[in-house]
Amino acid sequence: MFHKIINKILSLYTLIRHGDLPSDLRYFYRDTYYCQLYQLKYLINDYIIKPKYKRLSFNGEFAAELIFVLPFVYWHHKNGTLLSTEASKYTKEFYFFSENHTEAYNIRSIAGNYNFEMPRILYSHNYQMAKWAKVPLKEHYKNELFKFEKPTLIIANRYNSEWGGPPISFLSIEALDYILNKLKSKYAIIYNRPRPQNIVNDNSDIYDLEEFDWLEKNHPEVLLMEDLFEENKDKINNFNHLQLMIYANSERFISTHGGSAALACYFGGINLILSKEGREHHFDCFNKLYSKLSDVKVFVARSDGQLKELIQQF
Repeated sequence: MFHKIINKILSLYTLIRHGDLPSDLRYFYRDTYYCQLYQLKYLINDYIIKPKYKRLSFNGEFAAELIFVLPFVYWHHKNGTLLSTEASKYTKEFYFFSENHTEAYNIRSIAGNYNFEMPRILYSHNYQMAKWAKVPLKEHYKNELFKFEKPTLIIANRYNSEWGGPPISFLSIEALDYILNKLKSKYAIIYNRPRPQNIVNDNSDIYDLEEFDWLEKNHPEVLLMEDLFEENKDKINNFNHLQLMIYANSERFISTHGGSAALACYFGGINLILSKEGREHHFDCFNKLYSKLSDVKVFVARSDGQLKELIQQF
């Protein structure tokens, strides 16, 4: 009941302050205000007493976990207030700093995104987060095992349903051909589009782009992440562990909207993101948040044409 009353008050406040915005955007503003209020209950524990008390659990989407949850959890670790963490299967390596981490969920859910224990969820007009710290994934996972003669370029693609419809922000075979012809002489290129069996899925349907056979035929020098996974199973814990180790040795990324873009932003260098649609553009997420995950320089392409233009940055 209290939650409903507060939400009504915040909805009215948001309408007064941001009434010119569409209703499907306003509730993200309202949720931001709610998150800010919710954190007041932890003021004494987080800043004065500082007991090891914080139990954090999250089973939402991968991008939301990387952007909002993991830096918040790491802040509590540095603050000395983190007690335990709980997340999806294959996440232990992301929470390497957590002394008590449980992989409790076999599927990610949209409902899991709305976890008001976090200072921010999904999208926000206010990214001035005091309880937010860069997670040193690159420093922790940098290694000698996955090094190549040429500098590494990771192409992180996806081909799945978006917002209940068909794929939108994905690297087509035509785009891949352009990228590879331009850059394969300069870089050791690793292509990464995880198969469903290697990750924890959310509500999106994953389709077949039929690019793997095409790559083998037309660009055989390109390394496939899934092949590296099969070849190194005795040295790694899971597919996410492999991604972290390979990404940690790279300074160049071409990624797509969502979790693939967020993950690549953790490792510095340059990340060129193809993002044709999404609320991230209204909230300027790529500039205000993604670019803060590490010392990464982010470029965003809104179309295949812009993608080809920005390839010149490499």
